[in-house]
Amino acid sequence: MRILFVCTANRLRSATAETGFHGKNGVEAIGAGTDRDAPTTVSGDLIEWADVVVVMEKMHRNKISKKFRPLLKNKRLVVLGIPDDYDYMQPELVRLLEARVSRTLRV
Repeated sequence: MRILFVCTANRLRSATAETGFHGKNGVEAIGAGTDRDAPTTVSGDLIEWADVVVVMEKMHRNKISKKFRPLLKNKRLVVLGIPDDYDYMQPELVRLLEARVSRTLRV
């Protein structure tokens, strides 16, 4: 399964998710951000690559849906509802991601 994790800046939440899930149970994971200055920004190529697009907040879903609607037609888009309140690899964030992603995607 290929999962694209998306947050705003791709420095904390999606980067933590990428680190935590890449290689776990055969998962390939990439983190990306909606901001232009993110180390990796969401692109059409990344949307096409992913089997599932996982966003942290509804605003990320809205931005992606608006910009990439045709590419999302046959994709599963999941909103985790995780606010930007955590540092990279903060244990609470890791636990929250594991619980919500595992429950939603069975990984």
